[in-house]
Amino acid sequence: MLAQAMLNFALLGAGWVLWLLVGMSAMCVAIGVERIVYMMVNRTPAARFEAAVGRYLGGGERGELETTLGSLGGIESRVVLAGLRARASAASRYAMQGTLLFEKLRLERGLIAIGTVASTAAFIGLFGTVLGIIQAFHDLSLTSEEGAKTVMSGISEALVATAVALMVAIPSVVLYNVLTRMVRAQVGRIESLADLVVARMRAEGE
Repeated sequence: MLAQAMLNFALLGAGWVLWLLVGMSAMCVAIGVERIVYMMVNRTPAARFEAAVGRYLGGGERGELETTLGSLGGIESRVVLAGLRARASAASRYAMQGTLLFEKLRLERGLIAIGTVASTAAFIGLFGTVLGIIQAFHDLSLTSEEGAKTVMSGISEALVATAVALMVAIPSVVLYNVLTRMVRAQVGRIESLADLVVARMRAEGE
């Protein structure tokens, strides 16, 4: 009974696998666009942010930096501002780390889905190809004439699943790597600036 049920499933062929791959591709594109827009909207203007932090590190007033960061917005500003509002340098470091962790989780939202597609799409395509081949040989067993033509046609259709899977997997890998690199670069930049701000606060004796 189980064998017959599995055979019936296999005889569905690779058509549904192709639609699954198309859906996975569309999902990756949607998530990628949403993530890029999110990063752009939540990015602090680099020139103004670095100028404001530079003035503070050069001996400027903390209140001026807080006012500037409050008006700039963005992830970098929110992290550093959380540290400045903690006042004491020891508490400031924890405040910045906690805020940065929260912001990092928001930056990485959805990336696991892209990574999963990138790592599994090829296997799903191979699965579709196997199903297509099974269906082709089953059709051959029911056909007395032009058997070779039937098998070749079925196998060629089955191989389409592998080709489509590669078309989905390769761009997904690239997209995942690009987005991950963008997140890491932004987080690294924030961490370095946060450390400089904490060092300045310690120099002030707080």
